[in-house]
Amino acid sequence: MKAKVDAPFVPLNIAVLTVSDTRTLETDTSGQVFVDRLSEAGHHLAARVLLKDDLYKIRAQVATWIADDEVQVVLITGGTGFTGRDSTPEAVSCLLDKKVDGFGELFRQISVADIGTSTVQSRALAGLSNGTLVCCLPGSTSAVRTGWDGILAEQLDARHRPCNFVAHLKQAAACETRG
Repeated sequence: MKAKVDAPFVPLNIAVLTVSDTRTLETDTSGQVFVDRLSEAGHHLAARVLLKDDLYKIRAQVATWIADDEVQVVLITGGTGFTGRDSTPEAVSCLLDKKVDGFGELFRQISVADIGTSTVQSRALAGLSNGTLVCCLPGSTSAVRTGWDGILAEQLDARHRPCNFVAHLKQAAACETRG
């Protein structure tokens, strides 16, 4: 990571949503990886929710966090595949003001090393809405690690250069004082 030495770290308020018809909070290893990684990086867990794969419940939860002035990032794991119940991209896409096309592209590119051509079945996506970054990743624990370690760790760090998402997020300056 290229870091600007004189730039301060800005801890962000991050909400984690797991979409799964089979997991509980106790068995949700993917959501836990997000929680562990964001905490280790110095960010704050704003909320953690697990929902069944229901388009309208997912959309309602994400819309609530987008409207919440305290939530700056929403990380979603699950519901991005091709089964009949997978509906996370459909639930989230209509809420986004701007899509971050490169997120899904880069995620699929770096996933090739782990899963080969199966990466084409990932519908990972991200976008900005009301100053909130929303990122949707597959439900596997490995995919969450890949997404965090390969993209999110740098893009959620104000010190990363030449650019990162922190300046585009609501209340980024207010979080600097929370430490």
